[in-house]
Amino acid sequence: MKILLIPLILFFSYDAFSQSNNPIIRFPESTLSTVKDYSDRAYEKAENGDYYGAILDLNKAIELDPDNVEAYYNRGFSKIKSGRNAGAIADFTKAIELDPDFAEAYHNRGVAKSNLEDYNGAIADFTKLIELVPDFAMAYYSRGLAKAKLEDNYGAIEDYTKAIELNPDYVEAYNNRGVQRYILNDIKAACADWRIAAGMGFALSKRLVNNKCN
Repeated sequence: MKILLIPLILFFSYDAFSQSNNPIIRFPESTLSTVKDYSDRAYEKAENGDYYGAILDLNKAIELDPDNVEAYYNRGFSKIKSGRNAGAIADFTKAIELDPDFAEAYHNRGVAKSNLEDYNGAIADFTKLIELVPDFAMAYYSRGLAKAKLEDNYGAIEDYTKAIELNPDYVEAYNNRGVQRYILNDIKAACADWRIAAGMGFALSKRLVNNKCN
């Protein structure tokens, strides 16, 4: 099973569905009978942006196996992609109940909570994710974003810094750490971060350097 994450920003595109080793094929309705059948068709639908159709197939998969943690997770993914954040939270919560160490579910539940402006709830989920995977840079980055929304500028900087320590090429973390430093009137440090990100080709940081650092 390959499960990736939904980031809090739009600079990446991730797919969260489990993938089989065989190519996905279209199944006529009459041939569908197992959890795998419905899950595979849900994957195909999600690949084509039909998240509502994917949800319907995952509903059937869950009817057949009410304890299928991956089906709840993938249905949560489809819900968050279609803007149904409250429903996504419920599905990620069920996945966590079935598998308390399901790190990706904590991350994506945190994303859904952030989308609903429940930043304290999101921070709690990202903190749990960090407990499970201490060297996961995106967890610190995502928590930094939530802290920034709560105007915890120092806490956000701390998390962005940790994300950079774990991934020195984390261009968004440099950019956003610069933003928090600029808010705190540490212009020199902010511009240093933006210049690093700009040197990596990050267009937003280039604009910030031109507008704020000259």
